[in-house]
Amino acid sequence: MRFFKLPDLGEGIPEADIVKWHVKPGDHVEEDQLLVSVETAKAVVDVPSPQTGVIGKLFGEPGDTLHTGEPLVEFAGVEEEDTGTVVGKLEEAPESADDEQFFVGVSPSTAESQRVRATPAVRALAQRLGVDINTVQASLPTGNITTEDVEKAAYTSPLGDETETLRGVRKHMARNMAASGESVVPVTLFDDADIGHWEKGTDITVRVMLAIAEACRAEPSLNAWFDGRTFSRRLFDQVHLGVAVDSEQGLFVPVMQDIGNRSAQHIRKGLDAMCRDVENRSVPQDELKGATITLSNFGTMAGRYATPIVVPPMVCILGTGVIRKEAVVVDDKVEVHRIMPLSLSFDHRAVTGGEAARFLATVIKQLQSA
Repeated sequence: MRFFKLPDLGEGIPEADIVKWHVKPGDHVEEDQLLVSVETAKAVVDVPSPQTGVIGKLFGEPGDTLHTGEPLVEFAGVEEEDTGTVVGKLEEAPESADDEQFFVGVSPSTAESQRVRATPAVRALAQRLGVDINTVQASLPTGNITTEDVEKAAYTSPLGDETETLRGVRKHMARNMAASGESVVPVTLFDDADIGHWEKGTDITVRVMLAIAEACRAEPSLNAWFDGRTFSRRLFDQVHLGVAVDSEQGLFVPVMQDIGNRSAQHIRKGLDAMCRDVENRSVPQDELKGATITLSNFGTMAGRYATPIVVPPMVCILGTGVIRKEAVVVDDKVEVHRIMPLSLSFDHRAVTGGEAARFLATVIKQLQSA
């Protein structure tokens, strides 16, 4: 018998939630036939069979989480030795193999992942509350179980409300926010751009994106990645802009590649395609990685200013708020202009206040230009 392990589904995606099985034990499948649909932090992915054979066992039920490298399917009949065209592993089961060692949630090939990470105090709390520490889900990206995790596992609402386990996009978002809170030293600058001279029908988002690209040329230190472990940074020549997109499933941040060398028309075409892909959960994997800076246009819904969260390894995110009309003085006369509020958050470990201020000043200059 051979096991097909969950393949690597893309950069930075260590796990996936089972959405639907398309086969069952005893089914004869052909190479490249659809086995299962899984939901990653970024998209719903269909996983094909790496070979022709007979399904002996399925590992996991819909809703379960599997990690990359964990058994996905056991083949009872192997008709071909080829490991298939998808990234994954078909491995011979050892003669002494016990099926019980292959379980959902922990990689059987990693001894460290099989150990529960918890301090003695947390273990003692779990014992007092009658919680099995082995069943507690860690909220920290390091995998360490906290007292809050144990208390959450022990808590039962007096109103009978059911708790919801975060999966897919929302789980990925929660982890990113936790990672940011643990490492980034955030500072936010606030300012406004007077866009009263813009013609009716001006593409606001595209104008902002082009302004960001110009600001990155003027102050490249904000178009960068920072490694807090080695205290090193990487500056980028091209601007790969992550655009935060709200959806019912959670927050997506697809990436618009090299916006500094694209025309306004080309950027708009890419934005429209990106929004359709997010709505359909079909964003290509290469458009969900490699962002060097981020834009959050939360002002399309509500909010004037904010403190956008910087997600490592990036060092900067620009937020645009609700455009408002405001009285301004021009040549000693009061006029009503449209004003765009701006919120620039940056990681003060890697970016100085002067660099951030120059970046924001360039954004404003570009938005206020003809």
